[in-house]
Amino acid sequence: MYSKILILRFPRTEVEKPIVCYLARDFDLTFNILNAAVLPRKEGVMVLELSGTQKNFRQGINYLKANNVQVQDADQEVRRKIEKCVHCGACTAVCPTGALHVVRPEMSVDYDQTRCSVCELCITACPTRSMEVRPKNTSFFE
Repeated sequence: MYSKILILRFPRTEVEKPIVCYLARDFDLTFNILNAAVLPRKEGVMVLELSGTQKNFRQGINYLKANNVQVQDADQEVRRKIEKCVHCGACTAVCPTGALHVVRPEMSVDYDQTRCSVCELCITACPTRSMEVRPKNTSFFE
């Protein structure tokens, strides 16, 4: 499963079309709308998390671009939900930067967000799903 947070900008000619719904129907992608400002006859902006297979994801992005939707990656960061973490260490095995590492002798997992490259490998490695990707800021509508 591939997932990414995107900023979509819809031209005024396209805002009244159900373009995002077709991502689910035609490309088997799931989406979670994180923020949106879409009004009739005005440019629309939407921040969403789009998920699916990499092949379907690519096809969905191509579909958006073919419909004159501007697509850009959101500035993202990986966050840990500490209350869900069981300190199993599965994420430390895949972390290429050492942002996730085991603290000894306590055997607890520590997360240094400043060292994170947002590769997202820890997201799929974590059995309790305590790692998540979120936008760094919410000033998408400036």
